[in-house]
Amino acid sequence: MRPFVHRLASSLGLCGWVGNDGCGVQLQVQGTQLADFLDALRHQLPPQAQIAAMVIQELPWQEGETGFVIRVLAPGDQRPGAALAADSAICAVCLGELFDPANRRHGYPFVNCAQCGPRYSLCESLPYERAQTTMAGFVLCPACQQEYGDPANRRFHAQATCCPHCGPRLDHDMAEVQALIGQGAIVALQGLGGFHLLCDASNEQAIARLRRHKARPFKPLALMALNLASVALWCDVTAAAAASLHSPARPIVLLPKKAEAPDNHALAANIAPRLGHLGFMLPATACHYLLFHAAAGKPSGLDWLDEPLPVALVVTSANRSSAPLITFAEEQPMLKGLADCIVTHGRPMVTRLDDSVLQPMGSGQMQLIRRARGFLPQPIALKGSMPTVLGLGGLLKNTVCIIHDDTAFVSQHVGDLTSPATLGACAATLKHLQRLLGIRSFDAIAGEWHPDCPSWRLPGLPQAPRLTIQHHHAHIAAVLAEHGTSKPVLGVALDGFGLGDDGAAWGGELLLVQNGHARRVGHLRGLPLPGGDLAARQVWRMAAGVLHLLGRTTEITTRWPNEPQAAMVQRWLQQGRVPLTTSCGRLFDAAAALLGVAHHSHYEAEAAMRLEELAARPYSMPKLWRLDGLVVDLLPLLDTLRHAAPGEGAGLFHGTLSAALAAWIREGARHHGLDTVALAGGCLHNRILHHNLTAALQAAGLRVLHAIQLPPNDGALSLGQAHAAALQLQGNAAPS
Repeated sequence: MRPFVHRLASSLGLCGWVGNDGCGVQLQVQGTQLADFLDALRHQLPPQAQIAAMVIQELPWQEGETGFVIRVLAPGDQRPGAALAADSAICAVCLGELFDPANRRHGYPFVNCAQCGPRYSLCESLPYERAQTTMAGFVLCPACQQEYGDPANRRFHAQATCCPHCGPRLDHDMAEVQALIGQGAIVALQGLGGFHLLCDASNEQAIARLRRHKARPFKPLALMALNLASVALWCDVTAAAAASLHSPARPIVLLPKKAEAPDNHALAANIAPRLGHLGFMLPATACHYLLFHAAAGKPSGLDWLDEPLPVALVVTSANRSSAPLITFAEEQPMLKGLADCIVTHGRPMVTRLDDSVLQPMGSGQMQLIRRARGFLPQPIALKGSMPTVLGLGGLLKNTVCIIHDDTAFVSQHVGDLTSPATLGACAATLKHLQRLLGIRSFDAIAGEWHPDCPSWRLPGLPQAPRLTIQHHHAHIAAVLAEHGTSKPVLGVALDGFGLGDDGAAWGGELLLVQNGHARRVGHLRGLPLPGGDLAARQVWRMAAGVLHLLGRTTEITTRWPNEPQAAMVQRWLQQGRVPLTTSCGRLFDAAAALLGVAHHSHYEAEAAMRLEELAARPYSMPKLWRLDGLVVDLLPLLDTLRHAAPGEGAGLFHGTLSAALAAWIREGARHHGLDTVALAGGCLHNRILHHNLTAALQAAGLRVLHAIQLPPNDGALSLGQAHAAALQLQGNAAPS
């Protein structure tokens, strides 16, 4: 923003100054063309700049003032999150320099300018100045210093600017690295917020070895290709997906596979076993482009950048399953057990930062699955000023959130808090966020109602009053915070598990939500949950519980003769020793197991994902569900699936479930006199369910709210917790 303001003011003959302080960009201008200046300031911003708010104050004329300068201002009173942008993919101009033999940055892996490159991943504290980034240790050479100080140069006050003489350096040549990958090696490459593991996406043996090293036998792996034309060799790419792939954030985007791969360029079958979608991303940094340049045979010019290249790389986070992303120097010895070659540079990393993940929805919009690199630290604007509250998030897909005044700051995806290492990573993420925002104390800390949620045990958790927010209430509260909705709404939470107010396992709930409070008013009929959490992985157990409800308990051992614990589960059910769950996620698992689609989920929601991909023709049968007040019973549907073919049954399940839930929600809204519905929970990642529910509810005249700036899954819990707690602190009454 500052270089843009400088150029603009100078072009209009204005004098004054511009600088970053703790509240954002502050500037003072005087001259005769102030109206033109303000108009351009509002409407001619650089691509990566935006104005969230502008305050204008008239000042006395400054006699004798000449010229326009950029000042380094003292931090002063800090407005959290101001003046810091997200990391941005290399721009076209820098890309041209990278492959121009006459340019002094030719082949330099860290080329960037004021319009592109790392930002959030470099910043240690605010205001955003080079001295407060990890570039502080790299002293600008005379040529870079001249560019940095020249208002006419595109690197004017670009804090990450550098060149081969004064910037970071890779300890391996990228052409040599690409050759190793082509020979079947696994390479650990230091990136912006951690290491990636790379290998050839057509080499099944290399991928199998990578999976063994990561202890990740089945979960899909992400891919990188040179450009959109290359991605289109293997996947169908909609306009919305293409825009996301090519956006400055460079996220991973889930795309449907094409029926046939290009000749002699098939991808390995073990990238995403038994799934019909692949997660692709495009290069984000000069380093990535140098790998593809080597793979293409080092062509001259730039035309090759737009041509299809039938080369794809597996690019996945460098960690073992359930462990945090390897980022910091003291963690790097662990890479020796993961990779054949480790490629580092001399620039320290500030915080762990995974890749973001999106998927295209039936509406044509994109939905976030994981929010991280490229989206941080974009704040979420709230309606009205609020207390300063910390939200701790949940067990899975953890994030933390700080609400201050009228803004919410949600951290990057941390991961599942299933080990001391991930708890430590979450604590470090919180400390980094606090340091950037300048917030040390809180009016309250909000977290899961479940007393054993690990987030309550974060090392170094600040001292403040603690408020608990029920899991599904937090899901809905996050959506309401995004949309600034304060009136009563009917919240619909559809997910795998959240501890309910009654101590039971919830996951298919109707909630009356307002003013930071929630009351359960409806739910799915409970199904037996044999083995608790184990039933989410051994999904045949959910189907066994359904058979018991249908009076077919004795069929359990004959239907799953190869499951050693089938007889024990059968006895538990016969003895009435199994709790019930209203979980929509477990309903998907039961359907998948009854249809023979999957008996186990090797990673979260695998059975549900495979079931969704089989549902080529969703349709409904109205006699296959029952409404008893605001309890919806889908046992007749599950009974029908016992003898259905997998594809036909998957279509029937999705269509009937969508119709039943829509009828249930409509009745709930009618009964409580509400016109707005908020949908949330991990089951909303199911594209069929998301589309059908939204269409049916809107056709009934209801306003439907979804998660937009955050995922609908547990990654949004921290925002919902903090927002609901802040409303409660303000003394808002519960809905009647």
